[in-house]
Order: sequence, then C-alpha cells, then structure tokens
Amino acid sequence: MNFSSDSIQLFLAVLDRGSFSAAARFLGKVPSAVSMGIANLEAELGYALFDRRHREPLPTPLALSLAPHARLIADQLKQLQVHAVELSLGLESKLSIAVVDDIDKQRLLEAIKVLAERYPLLEVEVLSAPQDDVLHLLHSGRVSVALAFAGLSVNALEYFQYLGSEQMIACISARHPLYQACAGSLFLEELIKVRQVVVASRDLPLSDTRPLVGESLWRTDSLAMALQMVEAGIGWGNFPLSVIQPRLAAGSLQRLQFKNIDNGLHLPVHTVWLKNQPLQKGALALVQALGASSEP
Repeated sequence: MNFSSDSIQLFLAVLDRGSFSAAARFLGKVPSAVSMGIANLEAELGYALFDRRHREPLPTPLALSLAPHARLIADQLKQLQVHAVELSLGLESKLSIAVVDDIDKQRLLEAIKVLAERYPLLEVEVLSAPQDDVLHLLHSGRVSVALAFAGLSVNALEYFQYLGSEQMIACISARHPLYQACAGSLFLEELIKVRQVVVASRDLPLSDTRPLVGESLWRTDSLAMALQMVEAGIGWGNFPLSVIQPRLAAGSLQRLQFKNIDNGLHLPVHTVWLKNQPLQKGALALVQALGASSEP
C-alpha cells in the first residue's frame, strides 16, 4: 500500500479526528474499513502509526513526524484537483505578459500576486522590453496581455484599459559638461545638440517620438543600461520619475530645470489585449486585478 492519495487522506482523517469512528464518519466509511486501512498502511511501512492501547488511538512519534509532509502533499493534491477543473473550464496552462521596461512594475506585481492566490498552479511568464517590442509581442500572439504607453491614436485591433500614468523626466549626470556649464538650468532647445540616450527596440523603428529631443540618439534595449550610460555622463535621458527617484535623491542623476517649460512629460499607461484573441480566465483575472488597482 504505502502512501497514496487515499492513504494520506485516511491517515490525516484519523490524526485530525482522533478516532477511527470519527474518521469513518468524516470519510463516509465504516470504522472497520478505516481501522483496516491504517493497519495495512502500518504493515507496509513496518511500524505503528497509532498506539491502540488507549481508549482512542494516539499517534506515535513517527506518525507525528510524517504529518507535516502528509499535509503538504494533501494540500498540493487539492490544488492539483482544483487546477485540473479550472483547465477544463477555460483556464490557460500558461499566461504570458509583456510590460514596457520604462513602466513601474508595482501594480503589475500586485495583480500577479492576486492571480497567484486565485490560480496557484498557473504558470506565469513576464517579459520586459522596449515599447515597440512589447506591442510586437502582443500582436504576434507571443503574449496575451501587455502593459504599454498609450499611443497618439487608438488602434482598432486592440482593447485597452487605463492603468495610470508615468511622468518622464529629463535628467543628466552632474559630471556631464552641460550640467556643469549651466548648473542644470537651461532652455529645452539647448538639448537638441546634446546626445540623448533612449530605451528602444533592437530592430524596430521608434513609433512614438514624443520623448525625443536630441538630434544624436544612442539606443539600448535595457532601461538599466540606459540609466548607467546617463550616470556615466555619456548623455542625457528621459526616464520615468518612479524609477529614477532614488537616483535623484542619491545625486547620481540630476533633474534638469528648463527656463521655458516644465520638465515632465506625462504618458498614460494602458493594459492592452487584442480584439481577435478573447482573454482566457487567467488573463481576464489579471486585467480585472489591474483595473481594480488603477489610478482614479
């Protein structure tokens, strides 16, 4: 016999109910079947699980040692059974999500946590990439849901849900000659001749040029690398305030002050999915969780 799903259930029922008769009532069996099942399990294991010399069977130290592991397996079996039913009702086996590298990930992580509690066995994949790559992943079917900046026009192929906004801030290193020359206060047009570091796709052209000012652009597909490049004094960059706030506080980046305009470009952030690909249960639950956490 050894341990199986049935024997684990039987073992835990006797352990938790304190007697063969109570376990039998809980399991819908007769007491003799429960007693026989435990006896057979003990014979297979080669040692006693319950001391029968008392009015009610008492678990032996060996049984108490096995109990935590048996409970863990029992919980996993319950999750497996629930997950199997959910799959039959439309839950996808894997949910792939793409998020623009520049976007603060906190709301997404909170939504994924809600999803994990609801569907603990659902496999979730999160891809982070520049804006154009994220939208390409969505339209190619590689991911089901994307978090991206809103475009200048509405795409007829997409559904979207407003999630919040990011404020893009022009910043530079204090070591950069421009900052040292103007102490961080200048006209916006003075940046046109200064090298700008941008987060962009490796292969796709930039579809949204709103954050672009400089005539000379150095590209990287990694936000972390772009930040390091600007911190090293290679150029200036437009980055989300939510990401660079610690660097501004530490002084590794400096927020530029413009004499003719506020330094801060507000870009709406949307949850996006395709009209021709109906959301399955996991993706739908994620979109709902993101909607519940969106800014008013």
